[in-house]
Formats: sequence, structure tokens, C-alpha cells
Amino acid sequence: MSRRALLQAGAGLLLTAALPPFAGRAAQSSDYRIAAAPARARLAGAARPETGVWTYNGSVPGSLVRLRQGEPVRLTVDNRIDQDTTVHWHGIRLPNSMDGVPGLTQPPIKPGETFVYEFTPPDAGTFWYHPHSNSLEQLGRGLAGAVIVEEREAVAVDRDLLWFLADWRLTGDGGIAPRFGNRMEAAMSGRVGNTVTLNGRVSEAEPARAGERVRLRLVNGSLARIMALRFEGHRPVIVAVDGQPCDAHEPERGRILLGPAMRVDVMIDMQGEPGRRYGVIDDFYDGLAYRLTEIAYDERPPLRPHPLDASLDLPRNPLPEPDLATAERHELKLQGGMMSGMMMGGGGMQGEGMMHGMMGMGGGPAWSINGLSMTGDGHAGMEPALTFQRGRSIVLTLRNETAWWHPMHFHGHSMRVLSRTGVAVPHRQWQDTVLMAPKDVVEVAFVADNPGDWMLHCHVIDHQMTGLMTVLRVA
Repeated sequence: MSRRALLQAGAGLLLTAALPPFAGRAAQSSDYRIAAAPARARLAGAARPETGVWTYNGSVPGSLVRLRQGEPVRLTVDNRIDQDTTVHWHGIRLPNSMDGVPGLTQPPIKPGETFVYEFTPPDAGTFWYHPHSNSLEQLGRGLAGAVIVEEREAVAVDRDLLWFLADWRLTGDGGIAPRFGNRMEAAMSGRVGNTVTLNGRVSEAEPARAGERVRLRLVNGSLARIMALRFEGHRPVIVAVDGQPCDAHEPERGRILLGPAMRVDVMIDMQGEPGRRYGVIDDFYDGLAYRLTEIAYDERPPLRPHPLDASLDLPRNPLPEPDLATAERHELKLQGGMMSGMMMGGGGMQGEGMMHGMMGMGGGPAWSINGLSMTGDGHAGMEPALTFQRGRSIVLTLRNETAWWHPMHFHGHSMRVLSRTGVAVPHRQWQDTVLMAPKDVVEVAFVADNPGDWMLHCHVIDHQMTGLMTVLRVA
């Protein structure tokens, strides 16, 4: 065997050992069964009471779904909670009928019923799944899990790790705080929790060995919390964003920015001292920095004297490249929020009967896109804001006219991020969830090659539920 083949073979074995088992798998690896059901979890440590949660297959996060690039999969979802649900396979370029938006792409899954999702994932990478029905409460109570689509050839690393990050708003007795859909929060930053978990628990430390190379898959499954992670004493290298490989690069100012629903894959050569601990700090919010966890090195000598001699680059996925010279150009303006005037009742609204999606917050919608507000999670008859002919290259200018951050997610597609406020974005980054700062102007491009009606919405779920959502049609 060549040296690279040997590295790849070893990496594949280690990858299988490092990632958690996927309890939902049936007899064949292409056939899964996932049950949404109540359970209990000890989120905040052994000294704190258990929390009543909603889970996929009894765990928080839900069962890890591991797929193979280019191979068909069948996923049967059982609804064992007391309200309608669906499952959205976030970031996967799949057929519209499998996208999991109630009314728009499928009927909701009633309590006691099942729905079968079937698709073939074209892209390798890190994705996730969550409800798109009463999503503020269902996601806020724990319904979420990761999807890993494996590359056709193993990547040369010593360990492949998943950190599924989420925050929770817990009461003193360990329960999940009620009253989802506070209107004041919805018009500002959304429902930010008071407890952050890593793979379903408050993490004191994560083990490491000096000299190893780790592929770390970061998933932000929070309702609203934005994270900016610093790895003290280490130099992580970003190799993929939202499942799509990019040019390997170190994050700006050493902080990995992770909005709700975003995923970032990093490679880390663990060069710390045996026996030492190094903090992982989230300092996105001014004055509210906290220690997410610590990297705890064992006492063993380094696995190797120098960093692994293997490329950091991941194989590219088969994304169609947009032709910028002939592309159609459109603009979408994000509007509203606290102090905007919409809170006084201005702005249009689409969707008869969709006011229930505001969870009793009262008043009109808080946000809009190009002056039109779509509230809730999706419904039949949603009129598209824009219609594209299949196969056309599209350039969208997203203009954030609000004073708040918005992770904008486009279903069924990945978008090449071209520029931010007139400055070219480096490293060939493709994203399905683009984090926009206040007053930000982001230019993205894609090929409209996936037919159907597709949601475009903010993944701060309070913002989505109160109007920051629209539909783009690929005819």
C-alpha cells in the first residue's frame, strides 16, 4: 500500500470508532427508522435534575444518521409527540417533496402517523435534521440530530469528531422554560438560552492526545444563539462550511463564527502539552463570554513528533458553478425588528390562518422580506417572491436593513458567497445558511437546478415565525 492509502485506511477505522453509533439504523445501512417522542435527559450535569425533552430515538441530540455520498436512503419517521411534525434534512440538496415543509412540500405528519423520506445525497459533508412544524417549540424542546454523509474516500485524520452544540432555556428545577414566542424577543435576538450543551450535556472536558490530527464537525442547533469559538493554544483550520469544502484557511481573528443552523468542519493538529487543559471559549456576545469546554490532554507522549503529513483539503462536491456573466440578478431586503415601525403594525402578510404561528404573541408580523411577511413554518399556497427558470444562474443580493443578526437559510441549494458589503469573500465558500450582520449586504450566486418551491428564511426561529421568510420557485 502507498503511504496515503495506508493513512486513509487507518483514518477510516478510527473514524468509525470516534463517531457515536447511529441507533436508528435498521438491518440495511440505507434504511433508517426515527421516532420523535418524549424522553428525559440530564442536560446540565449529574448534580442537576433531569429535563423532560422531545427526542429522536430517545437521545439528545437524536440518532446520528450516517449516509454515503451518491447512495439512496430511506428514512421512516414515526410521530409519537402530541402535535403535527415534519423533518427537514437541513443543507441536503434533495427533491422538493422530501424537504419537510408542511403544506408546501408535504402534508404534516399527524400524531401516531409515519412519513417515509427517500433521497440520494449528492454531497458529502456535515448536515443536520430538525422539525419544520411548530419548529420554535419542537426544536427548543430537543428535536434535532446530525447527518454525516461520508466521502467516497476516507479523509486522513486520526479521529473524526462531532460536536452538536445547542442552548436551552431551563428553569431552576431543570424544566424547559415555557412561553415560546415572546414577542419582545422575536423582534430582537430571539430566544437565547441559559445553558449550552455539547452532544447533549454540559461539557467539562473533551479528551485529546498530543500529536493527533482531529477533524471536528461543529453544528449549531440553537434556536437563536450565535457562537464565536476560540480554541486556546490551538490553530484550527476551516476545511468546510455548511457541508461544502472550501480552501483550507484559519478563521479570521482566530474565532470560528457559527450562526444557528450553520456547520463548520475544522482540522486541528493537537499540539498541546500532555497532561494540560486548554479552554474553548465562546465570546460572541459582548461581556458574556463563557467556557464551552476544555480540551484535556492525557499523559501519553505525542502520537507523532510533527503534524500529520497529509493534505487538509477535502474532495469537492458536484456543485454546479454559476455563470456570473449571464446570471439573473435580484435583490431581497430584510426589514423590520424592534424600533423599525413594523412593530406598530406596518407591513404586509401572506398566509390566511398563519397568525397561529406567532404563538399568541399578539400584533402583526415583526419582520419582512421586500415588504412581505410570511409567518409560521410553511403552508399550502405560499406565493413565490421570485421565480427562476431551471438551469439559470442567479445572483442574489441580500440586504440586511435591520439592526439584528440573521442566519439566512435557503432550502434545496447551496450558494456561493461572492462578497460582503462590496468586499470579495475568499476561500471559495459555499453555504446554505449565510450569517448576516446588521446592515450587511451579501452577494451570493447559485444555479437554479433543483425544481420546486423552496423556503428562504432566517434561522433565528423567532424571526422566521414572525415574518422573515419567503419562497423562491425554480420552475
